[in-house]
Amino acid sequence: MRIRRRLAVAGVAASVVALLTACASTAQDPGAPTAQPSEPAQPAFEGELTIFAAASLKSAFDELAVAFEAANPGVDVLPIVYDGSSTLVAQLIEGASADVFASADENNMQKSVDAGLAADPQLFATNTLVVAVPEGNPGGVEDLSDLADDGITVVLCAPEVPCGAASQRLLESAGVSVSPASYEQNVTAVLTKVAAGEADAGLVYATDVKADPDVDSFVPEGAADVVNQYPIVALDDAANPEAAAAFVAFVLGPEGQAVLAEHGFGAP
Repeated sequence: MRIRRRLAVAGVAASVVALLTACASTAQDPGAPTAQPSEPAQPAFEGELTIFAAASLKSAFDELAVAFEAANPGVDVLPIVYDGSSTLVAQLIEGASADVFASADENNMQKSVDAGLAADPQLFATNTLVVAVPEGNPGGVEDLSDLADDGITVVLCAPEVPCGAASQRLLESAGVSVSPASYEQNVTAVLTKVAAGEADAGLVYATDVKADPDVDSFVPEGAADVVNQYPIVALDDAANPEAAAAFVAFVLGPEGQAVLAEHGFGAP
């Protein structure tokens, strides 16, 4: 290794010393191993990580949390809080503590931005609606217009919930008027009622029915025009900002996107 020294000499003496030093540095033993540049140390993330995520993300984010912990042994992802995005953002605005927020739509994410809780959320997934029916389709629901029949019991997400807002857009664009038996606060509740046979049909996300053997489903006409965009953000007051930023990057990265695709989500 060449070391620079300051010499209290001038003129020719300084030139000679510099020349001798340069020559000595190149006269290395040819059999000696060549020094390799050291790689920069990878950041070590530690501590607990609290995540608020839309109910429709449960299966995918449970898997992502396990993978993130495996890649970052110092981080403990606490049980993820899942609910309707409108419920989650209301809790955050009221003072609930979280490091990461993942919403099922941009509208509820914007509420967190407007409240000064976050900045620069990024889209990480998309989702579309399907009509879910109990296994075997006992109500004989074959088309979106069937949801308007008096003899069909329908459950929908509440209008303020992302799946409810998307359901309203889909039904309105198709000119179908539905009087649901109930409005649910998250998409999981809709699917649970349909799977239990408490309803003949419900509008849920394509990802929700993917791994549920108790329901059948079909894609209604016009669903491709009603696509929910999912944004994610590390919250400004995160207790663990480094791990929060790392988790967001993980979700946006190749491994995270592969897991989301496996669970039926579309690319942003």
